[in-house]
This record gives sequence, C-alpha cells and structure tokens, in this order.
Amino acid sequence: MKIKFHIRNEIKVAVALVGVSFLIAFTERKQGGSVCNNMVIELDNRNENHFLDEADVMSLVERSGQAIKGTNIERINLKEIEARLKQDKHIRDAQLFGDLKGNLIVNVEMRRPIARIVQQDAPDAYIAEDGVIMPVSEKYTSRVMLLSGPFMKTLLETEDLKKTQEGVNILEMIRFIGEDRFWKAQVAQLDVAADGRIAIYPQVTGQRVEFGKAENIEAKFNKLMVFYKKILPQRGWTKYERVNLEYEGQIIAE
Repeated sequence: MKIKFHIRNEIKVAVALVGVSFLIAFTERKQGGSVCNNMVIELDNRNENHFLDEADVMSLVERSGQAIKGTNIERINLKEIEARLKQDKHIRDAQLFGDLKGNLIVNVEMRRPIARIVQQDAPDAYIAEDGVIMPVSEKYTSRVMLLSGPFMKTLLETEDLKKTQEGVNILEMIRFIGEDRFWKAQVAQLDVAADGRIAIYPQVTGQRVEFGKAENIEAKFNKLMVFYKKILPQRGWTKYERVNLEYEGQIIAE
C-alpha cells in the first residue's frame, strides 16, 4: 500500500506540473496574440513639465505609419515606435508593451529643463538636466535660469552639452547653481562670451559678476559668498558695479 501511495503522489505532482506548464504557455500565447483594442498613454512627468500631453504622444505614435488598433500586438514593431518617440527632444525615454486586456501601453518619460537659452536673432531653447538641448513649446514655459551670449550658438550646434568639454563644464555649473537653494534664487542669468568666459547677472544685487570660464566652480562661488557676506554689508550693496572672481585667491571689485 505504501508503494501505491507514493506512485499516486508522483502522478498527482506530474499532472500538476503539466497543468501549470499548460497554463503558462496558454497565458503567454494569449498575451502575445492579443489584438490591440486601445492605446493607453502614460506620461512619467514627476516634474510637471507639460511640453507634451497625451494627444501629442498619440500623434507621434500614429506618425510611425504602422496600423495599431486591430493589429496583433506581436506584429507591431514596438522598438521602431520607441525610437521615433525618442527623436522628440522633450522625451527622455519611451517603453511600449501590451497588457492582458489588449491595450498597447505607451510609457513616456519627459526631460526636465534646468536652463533656457535666449537669443535675439534665433529661437530660444531649453537645456535639459541630462545636457540635451530641446526646443521651446507653445504649451508650456518653464521658469529656469537664463543663458545668453555668443557662445550659445556653439552650444546649439552640438545639440547636447556633453559632447564638448566646454559644454560639460557649463552643465556642471548650471547643476551646481540649481542644487544650491541660495544660488538658485540669486543667479538670474549667465552670459557666456565667445571664448567661454561667463558673466553672472544676479537677482538681487546689481553687480556684474565676472566668473571666468566654468572652472573651479565651487571655489569661485565660495569667494562670491565672502563678497556678499563680508564686503557688501560694510561698503554698501550698490557701491560696486563689477566683481571679478577669475583670479585664484582674489576678489576684485570696482
């Protein structure tokens, strides 16, 4: 009787394993063979940057030229659509997949702007947190620090600040300012000359701050803080028109 009992248990286990395998295979086949009934747009926009909305993303998907609704999801070239979506500079990443209900899920992550390039003779643009330059939008304006000056044309030509060392340095400076509560509130604009030297225009005090190139960033801002805390209170907030931070160990004010 014990031998029969063991045989029965083994049969039950084998039948259960076959049943589970069949269920998994059926589920995968059902999911893979689902016909797309609808598109669901999910915007991962934690920073509330409304450069694009669901209708814009839907339009970008439709421009792929592929038939979506009524088509078997496994026959839709999802990678091609993802690549097309990521061609829009406002989009950092895009992931497409089908669910068990026959929906095509379009998940889009938006880029976050950290500075705005302003030009007198050309359209403005934004610099995203990853260094990519993206166009402005008629739907949304982000309140960020401004960048101006002849060097902006050079930045715009690269389309990504990370492609050149000068761009990397400027991006580091923008990030440094944005991550510090005081400097983020104080620095209104960076004007970058053709040779890469930067002038800071502050929000509150009236001095033009000659920063030099985007090098030794933290040390130069430490000197500027000394100027604000120790020199201006004694000499007056409007006494100086210009302060130069370019030279190591010196603060030159005029």
